[in-house]
Amino acid sequence: MDDLDVVGVGLGPFNLGLAALLEPVTDVRAAFFEAAPEFAWHPGLMLPGATLQVPFLADLVTMADPTSRHSFLNYLHERGRLYRFYFYERFHVPRREYDAYARRVAGSLPACRFGSRVESVTPTDGGWTVAVRTADGSVEHHRTRHVVFGVGSRPWVPRPARQDLGAEIFHSADYLTYREKAVTADAVTVVGSGQSAGEIVADLLETGLHTGMSLDWFTRSRGFMPMEYSKLGLEHFTPEYTAHFHGLAPHVRDEVRSGQDLLYKGLSAGTGERIYDLLYEATIDHDDPPVTYAGGCELRAVEPSPQPGRRWRLSWHHRDEGRTFSRDTDVVVLATGHVAAEPPIDGALLARDHAGRPIIDAGYRLALADGAPSTLFVQNAELHTHGVGAPDLGLGAHRNSVIVNALAGRCVYPEPSRTVFQRFGTAALADTADEPEPLEDPA
Repeated sequence: MDDLDVVGVGLGPFNLGLAALLEPVTDVRAAFFEAAPEFAWHPGLMLPGATLQVPFLADLVTMADPTSRHSFLNYLHERGRLYRFYFYERFHVPRREYDAYARRVAGSLPACRFGSRVESVTPTDGGWTVAVRTADGSVEHHRTRHVVFGVGSRPWVPRPARQDLGAEIFHSADYLTYREKAVTADAVTVVGSGQSAGEIVADLLETGLHTGMSLDWFTRSRGFMPMEYSKLGLEHFTPEYTAHFHGLAPHVRDEVRSGQDLLYKGLSAGTGERIYDLLYEATIDHDDPPVTYAGGCELRAVEPSPQPGRRWRLSWHHRDEGRTFSRDTDVVVLATGHVAAEPPIDGALLARDHAGRPIIDAGYRLALADGAPSTLFVQNAELHTHGVGAPDLGLGAHRNSVIVNALAGRCVYPEPSRTVFQRFGTAALADTADEPEPLEDPA
């Protein structure tokens, strides 16, 4: 059993960024474990032409340390692609290139160990014991002072479809695995209205419009809304707004976040335009194609179709009219989002809020149920405590700066105090402020 200062559980972009920022911090002994055999970022959605929805500066390290050898620009330089990128003149890079960049970084960091699944994290005197099953089936035990959970998310599937998952009904996370089944089907239904849904619909239109494919696109949301991408809106994805949001009462945070979906969900303007243009061009010399899309429709049931030549009958509830209707299809793609995955630790060890969610302090520590000082950190599971920036790649380096400084016990990476023009909270708005009125938690 070896002694470490920190163990990272999972190696998505956020923990990979932490490993990269920790590399020059030689007095912090770190190891990061990932069950997958190599780094892979949303492989089921690596569609041709898909780009990041954030600028390339939102790489693993730049917003904390632009001089790091693990920056995206240095990756391009080492690959001999810097001039080509210069002439490319794009702020949003291909998703495939971001994945290739991250794989190269992962391969250069000895602390990153793939093919190693963390099975449990249990408390020991003064720290934690981490059990790791390696590729050969053996189990290693590592003793560590700190643990950083970066276990990511898992696909969320509507209850009516859970028992029928397979090659004909699948989550968008597996789209490329089953794409051939979808693009060759006579009738396809896409559920959801976010970016993944839009990219899949565009792909199906490009491949299926000329074949006469019948395409349904339904969402529970009230419409197919574009994601907020104005400069003033983007100021919510900053350390300042994160600190302001965390300082609000828990029930106020929930209320605020309930109105912010389009800050981090929805379609990119480019994807929406691409879909509309494909439909428009398809009608230049032809009638409307067999494409139906509508908002406010909630999936209620999935059953075998009685219609000859069709596989499934989907029952829908129209939220505005309160009426139900059904449509038949062959393939169903569920672009219904993700939920945070549970970390491999006894949930009873963690303190919970009024809604049963983990309590996470401003420094990204998971609060412990016994009130003891916590040495557990979390990545991208703090949407309810830190706000809409939690899953955003652009804030990953900042969060990792906070974590690195806590692990090292000193300021390794300065944390910016002023990053935007907008002001959040009364402390920044007035020379003097009244005492806040007592807030009653309706829960």
